[in-house]
Amino acid sequence: MTSLLTLALQRHLTSMRRLSLSALAALVLGVLGLLSLPAQAQAPYPNKPIKWIVPFAPGGSGDLIARLLAERMTQALGQAVIIDNRGGNGSVLGTDLAARAPADGYTWVLSNGAAITTGPLMGQNIGYQPLEDFVHVQLIGSFANALIVRHDHPAKTVQDLLALARDKPGKLSYGSAGVGSAGNLTGELLKQLTKIQMVHVPYKGSGPALNDLLGGQIDLMFNALIASAPHIRAGRVRALALTGSQRDRDFPQVPTLAETVPGAVGDAWFGLSVPARTPPAVVERLRSEMSRVLNAPETRNKLAEMGMQTLNLGPREFQDFVQQEIRKWGPVIKAAQIKAE
Repeated sequence: MTSLLTLALQRHLTSMRRLSLSALAALVLGVLGLLSLPAQAQAPYPNKPIKWIVPFAPGGSGDLIARLLAERMTQALGQAVIIDNRGGNGSVLGTDLAARAPADGYTWVLSNGAAITTGPLMGQNIGYQPLEDFVHVQLIGSFANALIVRHDHPAKTVQDLLALARDKPGKLSYGSAGVGSAGNLTGELLKQLTKIQMVHVPYKGSGPALNDLLGGQIDLMFNALIASAPHIRAGRVRALALTGSQRDRDFPQVPTLAETVPGAVGDAWFGLSVPARTPPAVVERLRSEMSRVLNAPETRNKLAEMGMQTLNLGPREFQDFVQQEIRKWGPVIKAAQIKAE
């Protein structure tokens, strides 16, 4: 009797141990399943709307370009890309906001020369490091300025203009949209490369400068090609050269300034940048999609109509470009003693 009872107890304990091992195995599998749930549930980037900070007021060239590309990128990414205009302090305000945003790919900024290269070189008060605080994802494109004179000006070519400047040192005057503007910087670059003397006349915007050019108060100015085009076509002004790296498709007869003065390239540019430490996979996704958008013929034609030459350079080339711009404009700004106002 005793042996039967002992045998029964042994069988019961064995059964209990088997149950415990099974329960433990089930528990472990359950925990492992729970641990894997977040990875499975996490949607790929992007999974919510994206904010693109445009550090300019609505309606300008930068804003119009960003809105065109935001529409295309919305289609490419499957999430809304929403423009957030944050103009102020020469585009520094919006750029600073972007530098302080979370590095998760959901805040972009329309980067540009004034905020990333020339502004800081002129001593502009900024709260970010242009190279260290951003990943510069894609250099979108550039705008050429036109070197224009009034239709009845004696200079018919850049060579004529340089000859006049050498014959009458300090007598020629050039207007710009203001101290530190692209027109001012390009004028000073031309002076330094050719050793000519010209008087800079800064205005509060390119409109007043153009009016004085048409009225004969100044001899020449560097003005955005897209703004100069109607006056060139109407014969009110003569375009002696363009400051881009290549001739424009709509004005193939107008040479680049660099064809006469090597190194005289003074483009305004725009790019897509995100806060530093944005995950590399996100940066690569943005680079890939933006490159595809910029390569689309319809997009390129639209941008060309706006006066932009599409560049479409990725992170490494964009970073190199920024460094080259700093090396290029630093000596020009220092020699001309240009200070931010």
